[in-house]
Amino acid sequence: MADVTEKVVVVENDKMQDPALQLDYSVKHPLHQTWTLWFDNPGRKNSSQNWAQNLKEVFSFSTVEDFWSSWSNVVRATRLDVGSNCFVFKQGIRPEWEDPINENGGKFSIQFQRTKQMGEAVNQLWLYSILACIGEQFKNGDEICGVVLSVRKSFFRLALWTKTANNKEVAEALGSVFCQEIKDLLELGDATIEFMPHGDQAEKPELLERFAVGCTIVE
Repeated sequence: MADVTEKVVVVENDKMQDPALQLDYSVKHPLHQTWTLWFDNPGRKNSSQNWAQNLKEVFSFSTVEDFWSSWSNVVRATRLDVGSNCFVFKQGIRPEWEDPINENGGKFSIQFQRTKQMGEAVNQLWLYSILACIGEQFKNGDEICGVVLSVRKSFFRLALWTKTANNKEVAEALGSVFCQEIKDLLELGDATIEFMPHGDQAEKPELLERFAVGCTIVE
């Protein structure tokens, strides 16, 4: 299996380069999973039926090379329309709470103010979050469903979806890695992300209560 962090992340002078220009496409490096990029049209969504109709599969990929050849044509986060949602999920999992694999899960999320200063950082954070998922950088990678970017009028939201929301030890381990990635990329002194189950605790008392995970730079 390919090590995504070695083969697809190319950084020079602290600026992201285009790995698609540097890969040898005559050789394919398989990922551990097949993944799918989904896009939610920012049109009016006034019912669950409209939501399902607006949710579109864009492309799937199972190798390092296939990811980069497709990603080079994807619109950057900061150029997406307000109301847009982009999802990169394991193949076979629809990015909906109602999907059987998601219904007992939850998500870690963090919001960033939508400013020009934050723009490039959000572009890179979205990409690096995808790479962390497809490159199996999480200790409990089987628990990962996918990662979501939401574009709103005044903020960007990044979320990591997980399969289960009833094991705090597993959830905290995933959240710590996600939080560390955010903190390091944005060069923050500390960062906090929140976990929230998809379901209603009144109906599913076994689900975890909302909680936060923080990480601090160790000098």
